[in-house]
Amino acid sequence: MVRALMCLELILNAVNLNFVTFSYFFDSRQLKGDIFSIFGIAIAAAEAAIGSAIVSSIYRNRKSTRINQSTLLNK
Repeated sequence: MVRALMCLELILNAVNLNFVTFSYFFDSRQLKGDIFSIFGIAIAAAEAAIGSAIVSSIYRNRKSTRINQSTLLNK
């Protein structure tokens, strides 16, 4: 699960990088891409906090953080 959260963080960082890059190349006078990337960073921070809380809760109850062994979220 930790690996999946890290992959999700990398994807969100790539999206933020694309926002800033396309904003610079296509519309350098306005900061729309920069503002979207700030919102993306805030979403990534919230996702990391909630995701790590879920992982620690599952580990505390099941003593395992493997995605294929966890059926807690299916019920």
